[in-house]
Amino acid sequence: MNFCKTRTHNFFTCLTLFLANFVRLSQSYAKKTQLEDTLHVNHFLNKIQQWSSHQVTASTVIAGLLCFIAASISRAGGIGGGGLFIPILTLVAGLELKTATSFSAFMVTGGSTANVMYNILVTSSRFGGKIVTDYDIALLSQPCMLLGVNIGVICNRVFPEWLVTTLFAVFLAWSTFKTCRNGFFHWKSESESVNRCGVLRDESYDEISKGPLLNKEEINNKVKFPRIKLGVLVMIWLSFFVLYLLRGNRYGQGIITIKPCGVGYWIISSLQIPVAIVFTTWILCRKECNQNKAPNHQERDIEDIISSGPSKKLIFPFMALMAGIMGGLFGIGGGMLISPLLLHVGIPPEVTATTCSFMVFFSSTMSAFQYLLLGMKDIYTALIFAIICFIGSLVGLLVIKRAIQKFGRASLIVFSVSIVLTLSAILMTSFGALNVWRDYTSGKYMGFKLPC
Repeated sequence: MNFCKTRTHNFFTCLTLFLANFVRLSQSYAKKTQLEDTLHVNHFLNKIQQWSSHQVTASTVIAGLLCFIAASISRAGGIGGGGLFIPILTLVAGLELKTATSFSAFMVTGGSTANVMYNILVTSSRFGGKIVTDYDIALLSQPCMLLGVNIGVICNRVFPEWLVTTLFAVFLAWSTFKTCRNGFFHWKSESESVNRCGVLRDESYDEISKGPLLNKEEINNKVKFPRIKLGVLVMIWLSFFVLYLLRGNRYGQGIITIKPCGVGYWIISSLQIPVAIVFTTWILCRKECNQNKAPNHQERDIEDIISSGPSKKLIFPFMALMAGIMGGLFGIGGGMLISPLLLHVGIPPEVTATTCSFMVFFSSTMSAFQYLLLGMKDIYTALIFAIICFIGSLVGLLVIKRAIQKFGRASLIVFSVSIVLTLSAILMTSFGALNVWRDYTSGKYMGFKLPC
């Protein structure tokens, strides 16, 4: 009997001790969990407070609004807008030039994505519902343009700041003059068409509405999605991208370990030349074969652009190479440089705008991926600016398309390009002049430098 009482007493004692320990551990765990939750909440609130106090400043908001406007104007003309983004981010937002350049690559990518989506999904009623983007120009131009960018980047390292600024000012002055002249020419042609026919009708658009500029084939009323041409463009993009990954940058940062600016670095860099030549030659041969098989050859004004000899056939690759070199040299996108050149050789404004935006998409995405792989900082802020430019580009496209449909003047595209070129010439030249003056007053070396 006493034994049973003892066992019962021990059982209740153990149960009491167990419950007491369980309650104590539960309270301790609850306090610990509450403390951790409090720390997490405080950390989150501190991050929000830090972000709101340091990142979202008045200058950042103003810079975002200005970039929105710049994207709207730039995308109306089919160009990247890097010549406007970089000065805005450096002068207004107070970012360093290196950070502003990386942000600009993402912003141009966001805007060009909006352009490509719009131009693929929405066709121009001015061309009878047919494809406006000339994928043949993009195919001929893209390999040499990507090659030119790499050459221009090397020249940017070698040339002194004062020479780069001077060349940039001279080129933008020439491009602005030529673009404005083309704009007034198209405006005059449209006005003469109104006076002659009573309606706004431009014969050059009637010729282009038969099909893409470099394609001698008729297009059905339904838009054909150019899968093969897009596939070739992706192959070109991937070929150069793999070379960039293998080479890395001049500090040896890449997917393989090579000596910075060593023999392997320059060998891989030089491989871009045969890649560009092979792709360009193959595209030209394929185009010539298709032209020989085509039954219609009556469009002599179009054939004269590329079929009158080797110099004519190479005009687009040569222009793309020069635009890429100048884009890499000046640190801006190629769209702002190749757009005036296409207008200068007689490509209609709407075809120029859509084709340039399509080409800028490939070059800007490559630049953005390179910045990501090389450990870019403040990615989320760059994405926010890219979204702003995406929305601004859509707004600019809708406004310019509505204005062309209402007034019937495609020359508005040319004038939007002129505005971007003029503002870029003023901002970028002024910014470069300030850097040159700062280097001069500080006694910094202002001569030619080695590429590494």
